[in-house]
Amino acid sequence: MNKIERAAWALSRSGAGMALRRLPTWDGVLTLCFHRIGSRGDSVWERTIWDTTLEELDRRLRFLRRHAQVIAPEEMLGMEAAPRGPHVLLSFDDGYREWATEVLPLLRAHGVRAAFFLATGLIDEPRAPWWYELPWMARRAAVETLPAEEWLSEPLPLGEDRDPAADALLDAYKALPGERCAGFLDWVAEASGSGRCDPAAVRDDWLTWDMARELRDAGMEIGGHTVDHPVLSRLPAEAQREQISACARRIEAELGREMRMFAYPVGSSNSFDKETKAVLREEGVQLAFAYHGGYARADRPLDRLDVPRVTGGMGPQILAATLALPQVFARW
Repeated sequence: MNKIERAAWALSRSGAGMALRRLPTWDGVLTLCFHRIGSRGDSVWERTIWDTTLEELDRRLRFLRRHAQVIAPEEMLGMEAAPRGPHVLLSFDDGYREWATEVLPLLRAHGVRAAFFLATGLIDEPRAPWWYELPWMARRAAVETLPAEEWLSEPLPLGEDRDPAADALLDAYKALPGERCAGFLDWVAEASGSGRCDPAAVRDDWLTWDMARELRDAGMEIGGHTVDHPVLSRLPAEAQREQISACARRIEAELGREMRMFAYPVGSSNSFDKETKAVLREEGVQLAFAYHGGYARADRPLDRLDVPRVTGGMGPQILAATLALPQVFARW
């Protein structure tokens, strides 16, 4: 266990966490970010995109409703500062099919609403995105080492456990200028001997627009997550504008709603910039969510285009500790 996990375990074992959850130890909104929900099984895709199983999500929702006020996304629209008392907001990124088939019935059963952020190009043209394909290529590689050449600073041994190599390739991709990303994927496919992933292999992973309309009709907030899920800060201003504006146009065309909310792909503090925020303002986006830890605090003005989030995939003990003391645990 790392230091955060050890601290969370100690808080749970001591009983202090339960006592703290009964006391007014913090005020604000803790926003949880989920991706895939379900059992990853023997999937060749990146394992970390599965945040939790449906059964565990059910238990977490019960826990959150007991110890905090779970708010609907639109409740944050008029806020100048986060409210008093512990509040939780649920959000989901990318556009996975189980949101409609499995997650939506569960949210309805608990009487809670969430924000769902769509990468519209993955609905219009289902395919394996880069965070699927790079781990897939690493695990299917026919070589032991990827050469440095122009793409890597040093040769990358693949090893028996391919997870570290997959992580290294993902990190390399996220650091590239946007115009080089497609070339990097082609190079890894050739250098590894894996080839590119057949889009048909993941066609059923993504929502359809009919499913997105079902989420809308159930009272869920549908926000944008770009067209193709690039790291926006790696793109020039005009390319950022096209990714955001085209996403907004598709949501309005299919759902009859303006794109009021947005989630930055990757979401780290260096994944968006002032140009990104300027485009969001032009599009009328009222809230934009990051993914670099923290929570919206009642004692500070709300930065409406940098609303903090933490992973919803944390283990039960860390979630309990985070809900007791987000000042300590709601961070990477």
